[in-house]
Amino acid sequence: MVISGSTNLSRNENDLVNFNVHQNSTSKVKRIKQNGQIQIYQSSYRGSYSNIIRDCIRNAALGRKVLLVQLMKGGVNQGVLNPVSLCDNLLWIRSSDSYDQYDSKTLANDDNIKNSIKNSTIELWEFCKKQLISGEQDQIILDEIFRAIELGMINEDDLISTLEDRFISGDVILTGTKIPKKFLLMADQVTELRS
Repeated sequence: MVISGSTNLSRNENDLVNFNVHQNSTSKVKRIKQNGQIQIYQSSYRGSYSNIIRDCIRNAALGRKVLLVQLMKGGVNQGVLNPVSLCDNLLWIRSSDSYDQYDSKTLANDDNIKNSIKNSTIELWEFCKKQLISGEQDQIILDEIFRAIELGMINEDDLISTLEDRFISGDVILTGTKIPKKFLLMADQVTELRS
C-alpha cells in the first residue's frame, strides 16, 4: 500500500513505514506527502489579483475548502479572530491592522502603528503556517506574501521551510510584485500578470 503523492518523493529511511502483509513477513512502504502545486502570480503593481480572488470564490462554490489570506490588506476589523466565511467553504482573512489603513506620513512617524501592523501580520502568518501543515484546506492563497517578506515581517527561510513541509492536496498560490529567485525556482508555475 502506497500513499500516493505528486512530485515530492521521500528520500530518507525515516519516511519508510513497516507494514505487516502476513504474520511472518514485513514489507516497507514509502510514506509520500500528497501536495498540490506551488503557483506564483507576479505583477508590477499591487491590487492586480482580482482574477485569483474570483477563482477562489468559484472553487469554494464548487465545494473545495479554500483559505484566502490577504496579508497586507486590512481595515475591515478582521484578523485571525474575525474571518469572513463565504459559500461555507471559503475562509477569507485580512490583517487586523495593515499598511493600507494609514497614510505614509503617519507610518513614518508612529512606531506603535508600525509594531501593531507587524504583530498583526505575524499573527496571520502563524495561522497560515498551521493551515499549510494541517491539510484541512484544498487551496490556500497567500496574497502579497512577498511584500511581507520585503518589509521584514515574514522570514523568507520560514516561508520556504513551511512550503516544503506543507500537506495540502490542492494548490498554494503566492502573489507579489517582487519575487525572490529562490521562490521562482521552487514554484511549479509562475504567471506574470500585465496591465
